[in-house]
Amino acid sequence: MEGMKPQKLGYLAVLGFSFLFAGIEQSASAASIDVGSPKMVLASNTFIFNPRTLSWKAVKDGKVIRSGKAIGGSKYCKDIGRSCRTPSGTYTVFSKGGASCRSSRYPVGKGGAKMPYCMFFSTNYAVHGSYELPNYNASHGCIRVSPDAARWLNNNFMHIGSTVVVKPY
Repeated sequence: MEGMKPQKLGYLAVLGFSFLFAGIEQSASAASIDVGSPKMVLASNTFIFNPRTLSWKAVKDGKVIRSGKAIGGSKYCKDIGRSCRTPSGTYTVFSKGGASCRSSRYPVGKGGAKMPYCMFFSTNYAVHGSYELPNYNASHGCIRVSPDAARWLNNNFMHIGSTVVVKPY
């Protein structure tokens, strides 16, 4: 830079500051976009369960059309000696049953627990009706909703291929 004339040096300084400020402006614009918490775009029918609020909602084309109380898996199940929390994630309904749906696993050793209007979204997990909806997560991992809600969900809302979203605990 020794041989550069002051005029060229000034031009380079202005150019450098322009890039610097352009970068800051671009960074500020990028920072205003909330990339840390992506927005979920929901299409068609989506069932969302929140184990923290003990609630579910039925979302059709981005709008909540029905909601209610739900419980998920317990922090610990004595009969199987481990956590029973419903795994968070996004799933797809692949199997449904009617009013006579029953568990093949629970109670342990017998099976036969009533799971009316079951809608399986994973091999071991389903959304189903139950009259046992305490004010805490108490299941072996399934998502329990009232029998009326399960009937409505099964008959009118959740189809094979519908999305199930389980939020984290």
